[in-house]
Amino acid sequence: MEENKREIRNVAFPVSLCRSEDAKESRIVEGYAMLFDTPSDGLCFDEIIERGALDGVIERSDVLAVLNHSVDRGVLARSRNGEGSLQLIVDEKGLLYRFEAPRTALGDELLENLRRGEICESSFCFTVEDDTWHYGDTRDSRTIHKIAELFDVSPVYNGAYSATTVYTRGREDMHRERAERMRVDLGTYHEELRKRMNL
Repeated sequence: MEENKREIRNVAFPVSLCRSEDAKESRIVEGYAMLFDTPSDGLCFDEIIERGALDGVIERSDVLAVLNHSVDRGVLARSRNGEGSLQLIVDEKGLLYRFEAPRTALGDELLENLRRGEICESSFCFTVEDDTWHYGDTRDSRTIHKIAELFDVSPVYNGAYSATTVYTRGREDMHRERAERMRVDLGTYHEELRKRMNL
């Protein structure tokens, strides 16, 4: 899959440390990477991911849990075709991820910054198989019907992803599809005009 087809979205939904049965803090980290039927926040257009968009996707994806989408710093957990140290659970709310932070420098950094509240949001990287755009006078909207592939779920320090190159694909598609639609509409208009003038 081409890198420039990947998109990143942030979810302002808490990432948390789970408590163990004896009420001590464990190394289990969990959070929602994606919420269904919830309008996006922070995009230049409105976006909703439909329930069912993930049907069959986890079973064919190789998904990493990484910090700030950075594989270069190391991997926190992994799910290959739904199996591995990273649990991905699709429920009525969205995509819940859960893993035990590894006993590495990266795992310890994640846990410490979760305790301190420095990390409080999640993000995910994906490609789209099927979506629909609706163009409004003041704001456009997009409904994602089907996700093609998941690449990572990521606890993030900063949810401001709109400036990243990975994010821009959705916005560029919006402008390209709108331009193509306008060309088609203009061509239809000219064809109708020629018919009326018997040309």
